[in-house]
Amino acid sequence: MNQEIPLMDKIVSLAKRRGFVFPGSEIYGGMANSWDYGPLGVELKNNIKQLWWSRFVHRRDDIVGIDTALIMNPKVWEASGHLANFSDPLIECKMCHGRFRVDLLLDQAMVDGKSNKTMEMLKNWSVDEVTEFLNKNIGPCPQCKAVGKFTPPRQFNLMFKTFIGPAEEQANIAYFRPETAQGMFVNFKNVLDTTRKKLPFGIAQIGKAFRNEITPGNFIFRTREFEQMEVEFFTHPADAEKWFEYWLNEQKTWVKEIGIEEGAVFIEIPEADRAHYSKRSVDTEYQFPFGQKELYGIAYRTDFDLKNHMKASGQSLEYTDPQTGEKLVPHVIEPTWGVDRTMLAVLCASYHEDGEGDEKRVYLKLPPKLAPYKAAVFPLIKNKPELVTKAKEIYDNLRAIFPVAWDDRGNIGKRYYAQDEIGTPYCITVDFQSLDDKTVTIRDRDTAKQERVKIEEVINYLRSKI
Repeated sequence: MNQEIPLMDKIVSLAKRRGFVFPGSEIYGGMANSWDYGPLGVELKNNIKQLWWSRFVHRRDDIVGIDTALIMNPKVWEASGHLANFSDPLIECKMCHGRFRVDLLLDQAMVDGKSNKTMEMLKNWSVDEVTEFLNKNIGPCPQCKAVGKFTPPRQFNLMFKTFIGPAEEQANIAYFRPETAQGMFVNFKNVLDTTRKKLPFGIAQIGKAFRNEITPGNFIFRTREFEQMEVEFFTHPADAEKWFEYWLNEQKTWVKEIGIEEGAVFIEIPEADRAHYSKRSVDTEYQFPFGQKELYGIAYRTDFDLKNHMKASGQSLEYTDPQTGEKLVPHVIEPTWGVDRTMLAVLCASYHEDGEGDEKRVYLKLPPKLAPYKAAVFPLIKNKPELVTKAKEIYDNLRAIFPVAWDDRGNIGKRYYAQDEIGTPYCITVDFQSLDDKTVTIRDRDTAKQERVKIEEVINYLRSKI
């Protein structure tokens, strides 16, 4: 009896087989939770980023973009509170010496059904009481399966440390950024002076961030190197709550736009679990195959960052209202979107199967604007020069406008199924009728229905669909 393959395993297998995501450094045995994006993966990822940039930067006159350094002056992280506060509780197995985040082990053990409630309770206990409770409740070690052999928890800073220059000395310590936000805060005055923006306005950035996660996992969901799409939206303190609701609605609308509305929920984060800089936070969580996990977040950072950088640097980051002359330190609403998690959620939401056995069809129901290829072009028979010539002509005309694929392998049915599996919305087939009446067959990925379209109208047809 065949056992059903878990959905997550199917998605990971498809991602590698079709060139979306490869294990990092695979020819050397790989590296734990390191992933490389293949030819189709980089296209999907870039489409997500380009759609986001178009929506939140190009189509607005109140947001400008920026691209800041991965390694910043270490004083930035002192001022922001990351060196003191950016840490997770960690325990170690005495048998195999594996280290694990306490909150994630509690999640897996489902203590109280909710780990954050338990974590808050543990804060009021002694170290011995906490250790005894964890050893009794979190189950066996994930690595060696030893039971009740964990050390007392200690705080572990998630910052990735490096050194500037040839000498690995204390004076040369620097850090890879754990978030993109601080680059926008320290450039607030530069952006203000060069763009002459008036409150409210935002700074947007897409870029890599690095966190020394002890327990990464679930494919590309939690990795040590990841990419963020983020806006720091500066506003008058009196208007902050209004803009928080606005940006929360923008995140909800974005979820619909990329096709992952079903399975997404919005969770108000209680004060005990918010980041050290946040007055209010809401997480967008998604029902992944491995459980409901955070996808996006939005935080009301108040004036925490700008004031801390003013104090630490001695530089004014105040805003002067051009009408009233009022001086103030703006408050900040920060909506954040994870690029890698978005891609994973899109893959999960778009994965579909039809039929059974040899008739089974796997297809990615990607929104056309996100699909790596917008169409594929086939000659019905590859050894008929007149069909190949006409198909190549159509292919060359299309690829000047859209990313399109050429496929002449095997029979037409297998070509359809291959394109379905990578999410190509439309397949264009040149057959013998095409030579007579200058029409082609266009097949829809989701419905598998076909229609004849004049060759001269194919570009406009695809534009109307995409």
